[in-house]
Amino acid sequence: MYGVDSCDSLSRVLDDARAPMKNLWILLVVVAAVINLAPVLGAASPERMSALYGVTLDDPNLQILMRHRAVLFGLVGGLLLVAAFRPSLRAAGYAVGFISMVSFLVIAWLVGDYSSHIRQVMVVDVVGIGALACAALVHLGWLRGSGD
Repeated sequence: MYGVDSCDSLSRVLDDARAPMKNLWILLVVVAAVINLAPVLGAASPERMSALYGVTLDDPNLQILMRHRAVLFGLVGGLLLVAAFRPSLRAAGYAVGFISMVSFLVIAWLVGDYSSHIRQVMVVDVVGIGALACAALVHLGWLRGSGD
């Protein structure tokens, strides 16, 4: 009936069909990674941090906290960037990325009375959450079980 060659051919066809979805998945995860990597520049430059968040960092303690925050974003973004190319890190990337961005939105909503700069960060985080959510859907719908 159907031989090994038929199964190999079907496998190649499925792999070819998955290739565009794999590229889309990588793009979506890289978008989330870049969003999380952007604040890293603030670790070296308090002026950049002030411009990004619209806050003054005159207090050395606040400067330490904000610069450390930038380093932590680097870890989140770095994990997402590596996860885009290492399937074994997908779950960790999703979890850390979602927790980071969703927690910022929740904290901002709970505190309230935030500036327009913080609102912009919130919008960017919503884009990042959307990118990760779409990546998860692509993963579940097209890539699951493919080894990618």
